[in-house]
Amino acid sequence: MTGQLDVGELVDRARAGQPRAVSRLLSLVEDDHPRLREVVRALTPYTGNAQVIGLTGPPGVGKSTSTSMLLAALRAQGKRVGVLAIDPSSPFTGGALLGDRIRMAEHATDPGVFIRSLATRGHLGGLSWSTPQSVRVLDAAGFDVVLIETVGVGQSEVDIVRLADTVLVLLAPGAGDGVQAVKAGVLEIADVFVVNKADRDGAETTVRELKNMIALSRRELRGRRWRQPIVRTVAAQNQGAEEVLQALDEHRAWLESEGELASRRQIRARTEVEAIALRELRSRLADLGGGEALEMLTKRVVDRELDPFTAADELIRTLRR
Repeated sequence: MTGQLDVGELVDRARAGQPRAVSRLLSLVEDDHPRLREVVRALTPYTGNAQVIGLTGPPGVGKSTSTSMLLAALRAQGKRVGVLAIDPSSPFTGGALLGDRIRMAEHATDPGVFIRSLATRGHLGGLSWSTPQSVRVLDAAGFDVVLIETVGVGQSEVDIVRLADTVLVLLAPGAGDGVQAVKAGVLEIADVFVVNKADRDGAETTVRELKNMIALSRRELRGRRWRQPIVRTVAAQNQGAEEVLQALDEHRAWLESEGELASRRQIRARTEVEAIALRELRSRLADLGGGEALEMLTKRVVDRELDPFTAADELIRTLRR
């Protein structure tokens, strides 16, 4: 089956806007296909044009509804939009549970929209291991905007800051202690704050807490501060979309004027290269685990002939051979 795959033709069809070709490329990424390196090599010259926007926040704040709202607003501007919705993995199949695609079904027939659920498959940080390469597929396929909706895991959900150009952090009033519940994690990575369900009691309290937090911990990049805006929305009623898009446009303009966009994308590339290299090393290490080298070293550690650091150095030398 591997030999029947025409990578060049598949990439050409994806760039021509054929959804089935895009879906096939994403499946190759998720399945870690033997020819994935060839696929990524063919895609790379066509990347770097899409605006990558991350949506994150604790469970229950309305991330999927907000994503759907932004989808509609972006499509009204004539932009092609790709969505990567990171879902929890099924404990039985390892696949995505597809909840986000169900909630965004109204956009399923729009030829200018492509929605894909990705399973975390045990990966922490709110994303999937395949997310960076999936972004590459949608970027090369000519989507103007790629929306990444993270799984909703709370304080540890910070990987998105190394992948998105702009990170939206969503909060909602009445969710436990509000800002206090997550300020040690995802609040620190926000470029734009969105207080969703702003028609509920407590919305003004949440906004006030955010303003206080921003005043205490305002970030400074390249000598100039980016003041994270706070946007109120009621995504279920399609209220606030234009204000969010305006905040996104302002942040994009700031990124470009300050040279921060290029810096973020270099960080993205570095993170991606490191992840691939570490995965390869783990794979080689697993291969050694079935042989004698690792077994002999661990036995010597147990017998106190070697300390674990020396054993690790020896294992690294073995990997280099």
